[in-house]
Amino acid sequence: MSLTSVSTLSALDRRGACRITELAALQGVAQPSMTALIGSLEQAGLVRRAPDPTDRRAVLVTLTPAGLSYLTERRAGGAERLATLIDRLTPAQAAALSAAVPALLRLRELQEEAMERSATNPAHKAEATSGRRSQP
Repeated sequence: MSLTSVSTLSALDRRGACRITELAALQGVAQPSMTALIGSLEQAGLVRRAPDPTDRRAVLVTLTPAGLSYLTERRAGGAERLATLIDRLTPAQAAALSAAVPALLRLRELQEEAMERSATNPAHKAEATSGRRSQP
C-alpha cells in the first residue's frame, strides 16, 4: 500500500469523517487523484463513502472497521520493528532517544497544525510542507 494511502487512512482515524477535497488538501494531492485513491480504498473495504448530511452534493469518507484493523496491525508491526532496533542501542543512545521524544511529539503536532491550516487556506501550503510560511 502506498504511503499516501496509509497517510489518508491515518488522517481518517485521527480526524474522523472527511470530504475528499479536505483529504486531498491534507495529503497535498489533486482532488481527482484523491477520488481515485478513495475508490481503491473503498474497493478494498478500508473506507466508505456516505452523503454529507450538511451538503448532499458532497460525500464524507470514513474509516471502516477493516480499515481501522489494518492501521492497528500496521502500527503494531512498526512498533515491534522499532523496539527491536532500539534494543540494539547503547544505554546512552537509548536515553538520548527517550529524552528527544517530547520534542519529536511537538514537531508532529506542529506539522499537523500546519497541514490543517493548508487544508483550509491554500496560502499556507508551503508552510505545511517546508515548515516555513510562504511570502505574499
